[in-house]
Amino acid sequence: MTSLLVTGGAGFIGSHFVEEVLDTQGDSFELVVVLDLLTYSGLESNLESFVNQPKFRFVQGDIADKQLVQSLLKDFRIDSIVNFAAESHVDRSISSATPFVHTNVLGVTNLLECFRDLCKGRFVQISTDEVYGSIQEGSWSESEPLAPNSPYSASKAAADMMAMAFYKTYGVNVCITRCSNNYGPRQFPEKLIPLFITNLIDGQKLPLYGDGKNVRDWIHVTDHCKAVLKILNQGESGNVYNIGGHQEVSNLEITLRLLREFDAPKTSIDFVKDRAGHDFRYSVDDSKIRSQFEFNNLVPFEEGLRDTVKWYQSHESWWRKLK
Repeated sequence: MTSLLVTGGAGFIGSHFVEEVLDTQGDSFELVVVLDLLTYSGLESNLESFVNQPKFRFVQGDIADKQLVQSLLKDFRIDSIVNFAAESHVDRSISSATPFVHTNVLGVTNLLECFRDLCKGRFVQISTDEVYGSIQEGSWSESEPLAPNSPYSASKAAADMMAMAFYKTYGVNVCITRCSNNYGPRQFPEKLIPLFITNLIDGQKLPLYGDGKNVRDWIHVTDHCKAVLKILNQGESGNVYNIGGHQEVSNLEITLRLLREFDAPKTSIDFVKDRAGHDFRYSVDDSKIRSQFEFNNLVPFEEGLRDTVKWYQSHESWWRKLK
């Protein structure tokens, strides 16, 4: 029996993925090992529900640290890697792009090199729909050229291209996922939905970029994680898989829905100067994963959003210290 390494597993999506693996496929792995640097958005508290499970291990460290990664792969007999580790906030990348290059490009390259030399399983690179750029109508298929517009999305596109280069040059067993916007419990409160929820709890204004008409497709984090697990187990090497939520909503509509949840007035919205290079719309065609793996989203958006509001209302101790 072999072990699985989940990098960035103390973050929002990564911790939900670890939970999904341990709950549904714990018997398939000797160990599930999390490597996370615990920067501002990687939190040990995200691991509390399974930290004492015998098949779980946590290691704090940087995916760009070659010596550390090599020792982990050897010591824990790692077979496969799922890489969630990333700097992921667009606004932060606009302020300073260097940390994004360090983690999202150099870190991923280091993981790929170590994996190539020491592992025999699969490397799943978790990417984003933002690598395609903005699209006015229709949806991107996996064959679309990459056209990122922010330092964040450019760094993720570079990682995707490096992963594919390792597949083509060295025959590394690589799959890439490109998912739409995630939401759900434990999302760091700099992102739109948790920021607005926590602001509403505190009776604060909601800073909405521009006119709020930018459109995003939303998927509940647990649905995303189920899709990633299917790709880890059933994906074809060298393939890219789009993962969508089929819930396209403007940022303004998200805001209005949250106002209704809190019975708050529209005057709570504070329209602020638009973000530099703000992509208008993202939309992925995920018919490939839906047809190959019979994947379907299980969490309706209205239900998921309402449950997310309830989670932040009942877990104030988790998010207040982060704000």
